[in-house]
Amino acid sequence: MHFLSEALEAYIENHSEPEPQLLQELTRETHLKVLMPRMITGHYQGRVLSLISRLVRPENILEIGTYTGYSALCLAEGLQAGGRLHTIDKNDELTGMQRRYFDRSPYGKQILQHTGMALDVLPTLKSEFDLVFIDADKSEYPQYYEKVLPMVRPGGLILFDNVLWSGKVLGPVDPKDTAARILSEFNNALMEDKRVRTVMLPIRDGLTICSVE
Repeated sequence: MHFLSEALEAYIENHSEPEPQLLQELTRETHLKVLMPRMITGHYQGRVLSLISRLVRPENILEIGTYTGYSALCLAEGLQAGGRLHTIDKNDELTGMQRRYFDRSPYGKQILQHTGMALDVLPTLKSEFDLVFIDADKSEYPQYYEKVLPMVRPGGLILFDNVLWSGKVLGPVDPKDTAARILSEFNNALMEDKRVRTVMLPIRDGLTICSVE
């Protein structure tokens, strides 16, 4: 969902850090070869994720929802030397493409891929995380949150993508749209959760940032 005009979106991109060449190539290949290429993070949001990661300087990053690897590469730009990024995706058909681009980047050896359902993979990860980015099944956001929260250090950040769900979270929510209903309830619950401080940003389809208390 685009809430701004194409002209304004272009202006914003043109006045943000340029998109790295490797990510431009990944974007092209994703649009040529992969279903639903609109799911890719993209230039502007990717630069936002990169900047957040550079500000946090994380030792350990967790990503739920890899897709073709664009957001992982953006987040990896802020990793400390020797840091690790764990990324989870249920689609094993994309792991080869992800790895090709990971290995072409300076962060290939720091990015660890996990294939499977996130709720099954998470209990196997023993790291304490500084930064988490969640962009997978929207209907499972509440479960991801409860699983991940104890794994994040105090002061660490949890980011949730697509929290506006093309504006469908505004009432009344269609009862047949499970994702919209769950996201609307989840957004409301976060505002009442004293374990985190929450800010929602109108970036693309909505990006929520939670700081863990």
